[in-house]
Amino acid sequence: MKYSFKIIMLLFLIFTSCKSKKNIAGANAVTSVSTKKIIHNHYENVFDQETIDARLNAKYKDKSKSVSINIKMRLEKDKTIWMSATKFGIPVAKVLITPTKVSYYEKLSNTYFDGDFSLLSKWLGTELDYEKIQNLLLGQALFNLKEGRYSSAILNETYQLTPKKKNELFAILFFLNSKNFKLDKQEIRHPEKAQTLLVSYPNYQEINGQQIPKNVDITATDNKKTTNINIEYRSVEFNKQLTFPFSIPSGYTEITLK
Repeated sequence: MKYSFKIIMLLFLIFTSCKSKKNIAGANAVTSVSTKKIIHNHYENVFDQETIDARLNAKYKDKSKSVSINIKMRLEKDKTIWMSATKFGIPVAKVLITPTKVSYYEKLSNTYFDGDFSLLSKWLGTELDYEKIQNLLLGQALFNLKEGRYSSAILNETYQLTPKKKNELFAILFFLNSKNFKLDKQEIRHPEKAQTLLVSYPNYQEINGQQIPKNVDITATDNKKTTNINIEYRSVEFNKQLTFPFSIPSGYTEITLK
């Protein structure tokens, strides 16, 4: 009787294990589609609202410090990104980004920057412009996928895109969500400079029919220095009339790049 019970239990475990695996495989199966179709669907689902008015939580961490702040973000598509950061309700910094300029000041250190994209590019370890920053915030590919030739594969329930022709300076990888064709993850590596930028999108939210990230996790590595930035969209509204007030206070010290 004892042995019969063990045999029954063993058969039960085998049966339920096989059944479970079968259901999981069926539920998680990703449809194989052409590379051209993957890229087409990515741009079919591109952000198409005029403005964003959002409130964010952001955490910044590097080797020497860890900071959590609240951010008001206003974005006018292809024109302006404005951010105002507060800590415990006290204003600490403002950022204004346009296609031609990056302006920034920080109250705690009484410093400012007013110039091109070199400061942001240095912070994140890759060459940036307005379009790339906007795409980063909205879950779109940093590079224009229509301008290159890519190979695709299914990896961990995502569509992985890799360039057919290797770039001499950097390597790039894109992982697209199989359901909404937004980015799950994108990675840019500069082997010679020992620099890597990894941007992940763990969650998306649908607002008025528009897919937008719920979280954006940024990891920038420069040699042995690693910077982590975690952004959470707490609230998002589209197509409001927005203003972008910005003025660098007098007496602040300009940041210069070495």
